[in-house]
Amino acid sequence: MLNVAIVGASGYTGLELIRILHCHPEVAVTCLTSEQSAGKRVSDVFPTLRGRCDLVLENLEPVRVAEKADVIFTALPHKAAMEVVPTFLKLGKTVIDLSADYRLSDPDVYGAWYEKHLNPANLKKAVYGLPEIRRAKIKGARLVANPGCYPTSIILGLAPLLKKGLIDPHSIIADSASGTSGAGRSAKVDGLYCEVNEGFKAYGVGGAHRHTPEIEQELSLLAGAGLKITFTPHLVPMDRGILSTIYATPAKEATTEKLVALYEEFYRGEPFVRVLPQGSLPSTAFVRGSNFCDIAPLVDGRTGRVIVVSAIDNLVKGASGQAVQNMNLACGFPETLGLDGLALFP
Repeated sequence: MLNVAIVGASGYTGLELIRILHCHPEVAVTCLTSEQSAGKRVSDVFPTLRGRCDLVLENLEPVRVAEKADVIFTALPHKAAMEVVPTFLKLGKTVIDLSADYRLSDPDVYGAWYEKHLNPANLKKAVYGLPEIRRAKIKGARLVANPGCYPTSIILGLAPLLKKGLIDPHSIIADSASGTSGAGRSAKVDGLYCEVNEGFKAYGVGGAHRHTPEIEQELSLLAGAGLKITFTPHLVPMDRGILSTIYATPAKEATTEKLVALYEEFYRGEPFVRVLPQGSLPSTAFVRGSNFCDIAPLVDGRTGRVIVVSAIDNLVKGASGQAVQNMNLACGFPETLGLDGLALFP
């Protein structure tokens, strides 16, 4: 049995980790931390856990946490993660980091979008944790940088096209819409019910969203050359889910039929990517609560543009589910262990 700690367990991704790991047959959650709720039972913070997980939330003391766990999930804001991850690594622990602190390989790029990195040497040790693209490197890794939610939906949507050179890499436009849980659980005015209900808005427009460099880093690696994209996120008045609609100019003649066949071949055997048949389109309603990514590629017959639509649950495949998938790979478990749950519908 693998002992697991969740650092930052009182947020939505922390709760989702507990929910998923509760069904994992090889894992015992032995330590939960929360600076704001230390001393309370996690089931008092999240009543859905009553009778299933009643651990007391602790203050974050890295050495004490490491004494209780073999694998540590850090579900902390940026900077807070890199303040504790080096200690966990020195103590021989495996870390799955859900923050942005180890996703960007260049410390200068991280500094430009966030702030100065406190331990840039660890960036070289971190493996970007998108299993469908980096599975071999994730296996046995000690530090896995769990991808962001928007990047997951966009990278999986574009990977087959970029690997095969089928689109102009400088023509990519991605419009992504997310549920409000993507903003986290802390109180913010723009997250209040009256601020988001009955509304649909863009934010981080003009290349201002912090996921932009992560998306461009990974797409550039797939394309084999540097690229920039136009990425616009939107906020939708729903709890969870991301729908990304991605546009690009084809580099060679393409048809919807050929693209569907390409995607089916590229993702053949992938347990959590579902390529939809021609004529079907993804919906967040059909991946809610699951680790699936649904994808549909097509060609706009009028303009000739390639369009890819992808849907994920931002808290599962976009965060905690993917983190457990990465833990399974890093620790030698079957990749799907604990993640076989179907989507919740309606």
